[in-house]
Amino acid sequence: MEINEIKDFQVAENFTKYVQIDTQSDVNSPTVPSTEKQKNLSRVLVEELLALGISDAHLDEKGYVYATIPSNSTKKVPVICFCSHVDTSPDSSGTDVKPLIHKNYQGQDLVLPDDQEVVIRFAEHPDLKEQIGNDIVTASGKTLLGADDKAGVAEIMDAARLLMKHPEIKHGDIKILFTPDEEIGRGVDHVDLKKLGADYGYTMDGEKAGTLEDETFSADGVQLKIDGISIHPGYAKGKMINALKIAADIIENLPKNRLSPETTSGKEGFVHPTSISGSVEEAQVNFIIRDHDSQKLASHEAELEAIVKKVIANYAGAKYSFKVSEQYRNMKEVLDQHPRVVDIAMMGIERAGMKAIKRSIRGGTDGSRLSFMGLPCPNIFAGGHAFHGKQEWVSVQDMQKAVLTILHIAALWEEVA
Repeated sequence: MEINEIKDFQVAENFTKYVQIDTQSDVNSPTVPSTEKQKNLSRVLVEELLALGISDAHLDEKGYVYATIPSNSTKKVPVICFCSHVDTSPDSSGTDVKPLIHKNYQGQDLVLPDDQEVVIRFAEHPDLKEQIGNDIVTASGKTLLGADDKAGVAEIMDAARLLMKHPEIKHGDIKILFTPDEEIGRGVDHVDLKKLGADYGYTMDGEKAGTLEDETFSADGVQLKIDGISIHPGYAKGKMINALKIAADIIENLPKNRLSPETTSGKEGFVHPTSISGSVEEAQVNFIIRDHDSQKLASHEAELEAIVKKVIANYAGAKYSFKVSEQYRNMKEVLDQHPRVVDIAMMGIERAGMKAIKRSIRGGTDGSRLSFMGLPCPNIFAGGHAFHGKQEWVSVQDMQKAVLTILHIAALWEEVA
């Protein structure tokens, strides 16, 4: 059977099952994984993989699922990994998700029944124009959907089933990796690449069908701590130095018309305060620093620290500390050294019947860090849209195209070996 003749997909059934399992991660938790409930889905995935005959599927104590679809080729084929994350964003509730399938979509606004003020409007979601006649999956209005990244999980699982069912699709060893805590930046903190044993990888965590992302932001974090002086407010004249007011003053002095998420697009970078906390005596502001050009991060951080110094100078006796931590780097720096991993993905997308579109992400993926850890790993579409909120949606047909793309990539690596 030709790959594109496959019709017996189960990806929609997988997806609607998985999104009902709450896997929200928690940035404030020190545990690994950050929430134990992420393992509830991971255990289901291991059971399903074992039932397919993938005998080494297992969940480790850190919340990672590893599995191998054995090679059925006589060739020496590079080992390929497909990876997705099981957790959903802390930005919107992932509890009691009710997936709804809107069959044969005809361009109407989608009013979500559990909160009719949540409307997915055709005019506000331009990608819906390409979905006429398709089946759209949404949540019910009270939660996010979880397409980020349970669409990717469902696609990898269906592709695994089809590879086991269709031995005529020749491939090398295929590794499967499901990670926790991607949404809070810890997705590959504890991955065992030696155990995984892959040469190249693909995260199934992108958006629009047909897209491949080989370039991400480079990212740093800045932790700014401000030391003030606390005095009883009734006797504070000339003595109190309010750290919270200094923090607010620093934020107020950030650039207004540039270098912020609200005023940048494309490959422009930004400095973005993400949280502020503390008291009169001590305050903390956390920033994320982003740019596609890694060299520009230092200049953005220098500009931020110059603002801090200028403001602090107005508060005699105040002190500060400025800690920069590396988060991830633009995966293009690695992928440009391994062009075949991107070329084969583009060919796989084309063979699945789509126009392949290469683009950059104004963000990052597990693939960013995996690439720098030694596993070159571009990001392939999973089909979801409007991530992290109640208007999130995905097309069943786009998920099916992602399954076909995985099958074609697996076959292409064997073909060119």
